[in-house]
Amino acid sequence: MPSAAQHSRPPGRAAQSAHGAHGAQGHDHRDDHDAAPQQPLPLVRAAGALCWYRAPDGGLRLLLVHRPRYRDWSWPKGKLEGAELPPAAAVREVAEETGLVIRLGRALPSARYALGADATKEVSYWAAHVEGARHPVPPRPAEVDRTEWVTPEEADARLTRRGDRVQLRALLAADRTGGLDTWPLVVVRHGHAHPKTAWGRSDDERPLAAPGRRQAERLPELLTAWQPPRVVTSPWRRCTDTVEPYLRASGAKVKTRGRLTEDAHRRDPGRTAKLVRKLLGKQRPVLLCTHRPVLSTVFGELAEHAADDVAAAVPQHDPYLGPGEVLVAHVSRSSGLVVAVERHAVPAG
Repeated sequence: MPSAAQHSRPPGRAAQSAHGAHGAQGHDHRDDHDAAPQQPLPLVRAAGALCWYRAPDGGLRLLLVHRPRYRDWSWPKGKLEGAELPPAAAVREVAEETGLVIRLGRALPSARYALGADATKEVSYWAAHVEGARHPVPPRPAEVDRTEWVTPEEADARLTRRGDRVQLRALLAADRTGGLDTWPLVVVRHGHAHPKTAWGRSDDERPLAAPGRRQAERLPELLTAWQPPRVVTSPWRRCTDTVEPYLRASGAKVKTRGRLTEDAHRRDPGRTAKLVRKLLGKQRPVLLCTHRPVLSTVFGELAEHAADDVAAAVPQHDPYLGPGEVLVAHVSRSSGLVVAVERHAVPAG
């Protein structure tokens, strides 16, 4: 959802003729003044997931929840809390409504619809492969009193909102092309660093500035959505400081690689490209943290290993990512190709 930027926008409004309305009497004087522009409705943001697994017969099973308050069947979802990031909200809401702890897969189309006449609601969705125990126990029966694994055909028949079938169709299309069962390669550009011009020591020791430190502290919240168990990072301080809060929170294993530094990349970008190819070949979730100049090679390799309709979505122009920004490349387990990408900015405030 998925970096995937989301904005409120005013409802559509019919265009008015530049010449006004004219009848048999000439100019229409009913309104000689432009009407006040309509203000955009408040945007209520939410997030959820289509949880799935593959049954022994090879078919998909999808998780629906029943909400007694609305007497409807839907995908598990809920509103963002405060400044919460949408991927983190999706994981939290699924846990609160079903008891399942999930990792997100590829982003699915968002849903946007009116909440009466007073607000617009936008829901970001992801696919989420559920492994292990698949017996949801709703922790809050007043909100969700029933959960049920169903076939895609049963989901299509039972979903209450017609719009919820958009995500269902997208998930099934991804499955048909081998793009549903994926693993994440997460790329992070280090957070805002101390200005180079104001730093008198070696560049490899240049630390994060205060905004970058705040980004690093927010990074674990975002990464709970994918939980990469391995981190590969440049050994320069601004990169290691960026990933340190995530390492502390997750217990992930870390390796530093000199070929991810700016100097090593300038001397021999081919060694950096070889590292990216090696990570892709392992087919295991991983986080890679590096510097802006190095991203040209990292993303070049991802584009080379991307499906034809996805390569153009991989950033290919400087600065590639903003400081502290995250790109998640979803790699197909069957083809080894990058089948989807999404971007997420990590707030510095």
